[in-house]
Parts: sequence; structure tokens; C-alpha cells
Amino acid sequence: MHHISPIEIYCRNTGSYISVEGGSTLSEIFSAERINTGSEPICALVNNKAEHLGYRVFGPKEVEYLGRSSSVGREVYTRSLCMMLYRAVCDVAPELTLRCEHAISRGIFCRLYDADGNPASCPDTLIASLLAAMCRLHEADHPFERHEKLTADVIEIFRRQRLDDKVRLLESVSDIYTSFYTLDGTADSFYGPLAPSTGALGVFDLRPWHDGMLLLGPDTAEPSLPAKALTQDKMFRAFEEHLQFNRVIRVASVGQLNDAVAAGDVAELINVAEAMHAKLLGRIADVILERRSRGEASIILIAGPSSSGKTTTSKRLAIQLMTNLIKPKLISLDDYFVDREKTPRDADGEYDYESIHALDLDLFNADLRALLRGETINLPTYSFELGRRIRRERPLSLGPDEVLIVEGIHGLNPELTPGVPREQIFKMYVSALTTLRIDNHNWISTSDTRLLRRMVRDYKYRGTSPADTIRRWPSVRRGEEKWIFPFQENADATFNSSLLFEIAVMKEFVEPLLEMVPHNVAEYTTAYRLLRFLHYFRHIPHSHVPSTSLLREFLGGSSFRY
Repeated sequence: MHHISPIEIYCRNTGSYISVEGGSTLSEIFSAERINTGSEPICALVNNKAEHLGYRVFGPKEVEYLGRSSSVGREVYTRSLCMMLYRAVCDVAPELTLRCEHAISRGIFCRLYDADGNPASCPDTLIASLLAAMCRLHEADHPFERHEKLTADVIEIFRRQRLDDKVRLLESVSDIYTSFYTLDGTADSFYGPLAPSTGALGVFDLRPWHDGMLLLGPDTAEPSLPAKALTQDKMFRAFEEHLQFNRVIRVASVGQLNDAVAAGDVAELINVAEAMHAKLLGRIADVILERRSRGEASIILIAGPSSSGKTTTSKRLAIQLMTNLIKPKLISLDDYFVDREKTPRDADGEYDYESIHALDLDLFNADLRALLRGETINLPTYSFELGRRIRRERPLSLGPDEVLIVEGIHGLNPELTPGVPREQIFKMYVSALTTLRIDNHNWISTSDTRLLRRMVRDYKYRGTSPADTIRRWPSVRRGEEKWIFPFQENADATFNSSLLFEIAVMKEFVEPLLEMVPHNVAEYTTAYRLLRFLHYFRHIPHSHVPSTSLLREFLGGSSFRY
């Protein structure tokens, strides 16, 4: 190994400067300095950028070693498992193509496809053979070796391995150099670092799931055991509906989307995707109409995580209901917040506005029962500036041809409406279940899609800096894990609010915001990762997006009033 003169790096783990040989890898530095991090690192932050442990240091850097329990470490672990599964498929069923479709049920849902692109049979015996091959790879402790070559050369490597989706993506982006990894002689690419070796991946499982398999990493609560799969059949069906739509219009990956942009097919693509939204909402409105014919579904509760598009979904569903001769009246759960001093606090002593107990449940239930009896209520008004309810005349009643639409994150939680007959409640779940893939082995995170939406909206309408939005996101996600996600399967209908083209449209709005995040703050790690991710998308001008689109809730220019 060629070394240059000693240099100093600052190690965040020890809080001190370390003199190292220039050209040393992060792994060599960790071993030589015997840095105590409590566990073996799986990656490191170098100047707040996530890097693999084979990264060579040639100048002064700030370094922090991360274990697999960190948020970045968990991402590295999952990506590495996917490459290990791909290598196992190459061993056990080389005639088949692996697709890592999307994250669901605490794992990654994967399918195998035949040479014609059709889903292949995935018997339990095949899945057991793949799991056994992954276990052998772990025991052999093969390194994940990172390389960087001319993109033309990488394209040829991927073409020889029949990774046509990666070839298409690289040809559409036109980078001069491309990085990739090899594992036991097999090449693959991932848009973030991998673990140092398969020996670092000791906890995983591969289980039959629907017509494919679920790849599971460590359980966050018990990291020594694989995660246990959740039942998420309704979520799965919502994903599947859009995956089928993607296959029909032949745009299932970013490379295919980029080709459609280059071919000038954007307007048609947007129109078809928007029509898909309208059709799904129309179908839900028809179900509500059928329920109404039986004297049910007087109250529609619409729930979903942050930036899922609940508000626009409520307004567009209202239009579909009116075409069914049902008149909707819309309210928000926010009006039922308790006064600020009565708001529960979280573990850090901060007000927990995500808690269901931040709502006046007694008043909410009393009002719903009164409305169902045909009475008129005075809808409460909550002032966020004052932190309390203010008196204002807002009379509300429900006629025989009217329904109440209530939007709020707790709509699926049974605790919200214990005083209302279940048959009078129609529960709808909204989330941006992204079905576009970067390529066959790299899916697009639903959480990332929502974070990009929120960043644009927060900056445009609330004056929140991009760094602040990123900083608050883990807290928002914890609230969702506690108060929203456990109740997804309670929904009577699930609406996937993602749009095939949205990231390519948001690119022009988000990139300048991400570039505003200072390099010397922790939030830069996420900003840098998202900038790299956006790099793979060809830009679609927002002028193509209609004013009724759900995406306009975040970009502006909507024909709806918010």
C-alpha cells in the first residue's frame, strides 16, 4: 500500500485529533488506533458524508465511525443485505432476475422474474435455498469491494450481468465515472456505502411473502434477532395496484422515466398518472355511496403521515362525492386541540402534538354524536398563535344527503371515536407509497418522498429552513411509528398519493434548498444523500403539472384553497 506523509484527522468518537498515514483506509485507522465505539463500525461519516470503511484519507478530515444501530448504519446494513441476496440469486437461480420492489412490513419485499419479465414462481424451497446461500456468504466473510471506473466500462460490466435497468439508468445520466461494488466476483451498484464485508451481516431472514419474499434485517428493539414481519395486506394491495400501473405504462424505474422525458412523453405521462388518482378516488367515493345506501358512513376520517397529501386528497374526494350527489363538509382534527398547557409531553419534556391525547376527545365524540342525531354544533376554533381555543361562531350540521370529512393523523386510531357507532365511520388511509425504483436493486424510500415534499412546503409557506426540516424529521417519524402506522390496517380504503413523476418535478425546487444546508451540521448527511439521489432524475418542468394535482399542495399554484 502506498502511503503519503502523516496527516491529522479529527475523530468525533474520541473527541480528539489523530495522526494517521495519508492514504490509510478508515478501517485501517480504526484498527490501528483501537478506537472504542462500543461495537464494530459498519460505515463512517467523513465531513458529514456517509462513506464505506475502505475510503482512503488523503487530507485533514472529520471522521465519525457508526455502528449498525445508527440510522445511517441501518441503511448501510439493508443495502448490503440486498447485494448479498443478489449474489445468492446468481448462485442458486442465475436464470432469474431479482427485484427489490419496496420497503413494507419491516422488511424489503422482493420478487424474482423470468427472462420475459414475468413474475417467476417463488416456492418455499427456492427461498430456503437462497437463505442458505446468504448464510454461506456471511460465514465466508467476503469483502464488499468498492470500485470507480469510466461509466462506459461499468455499463459493459452490468450489460454482461444482464443488469439492463442499471445500464438504462447510467446511459440516461451521462456521468463520466461511476462507482460500483463487487462481492465474490459479482458486480452491483448502490446509492450509498455498503458494509465492509458479509461477516458484518450476521442477523437477517428471508421469508415467503405473498408471491415473493420478504428480506428482513435486525429488529430495532432486539438487534440480535431478525425483525418480525407485520401484516400489511391493505398496504401491499395499494403498492401492487401502482406497480401494475407502472408496468402497463412501461415506466417502472428512473431510467425509464428519464427516457420518457427525453422522448417528450412527459405531458401524457402526467395526464395518465393524474387520471389514475382521479380513478382511485372515484372508486372510493363509489364505496362510500354504497355504504350510504345502507344508512352508514356519515363520517369519513382521513388519516396519513406527514406530507402524504391528506388535505388535497380530502378536497378531491369531496369533488368525487359530489358527483355521487353527496354533499361533503370538511373539518380538521386540529380544531380539537386542547389548550397548550394541557398538551402531553414527550420523553424529552417537549409538547407532544402528535399524541392523540393532545386532542379533546370528549368534545370531539360529543360533537359527532350530536351531528348524527341531526343537531347543530358550534365547531371549535383553535388558535395556534395563542395556544388555546377561541370563541367563534361556526355552526355545523349534517343534512340527509351530507357527510362529514375529518382530516387528521389519528383518523384510524380506535381511541379517536369510541362514542360513535363503527358503521357510521368510514376510515381512509393516505400515504405516498412510492413505486418507482431507481433500478432493480434500489427502491425509492416513501419517507424520502414525503421529506422532499415537506421541505418544499415548509420553506415556501412556513419559512422553515431546509436544515430545520431535516432536523425535525426523526421526531416526526417517531410520532408516526407510534400514532399512525400501527393502525394502517384499520382503513376501509387506502389511497396511494404518490405520483410517478413527482421527484423529477420537485428536483428544481429541492436541489437549491438542499444546497443551503451547511456542510458542518449533522443534517448535511441527509442533504448530501438526497442531492446524490436527485442527480439521477432528469428534470420535468412544473408547468406541466395541472392545478388540481395533489403535488400542487406542496409546490404552490393549486386551484384548491388551503
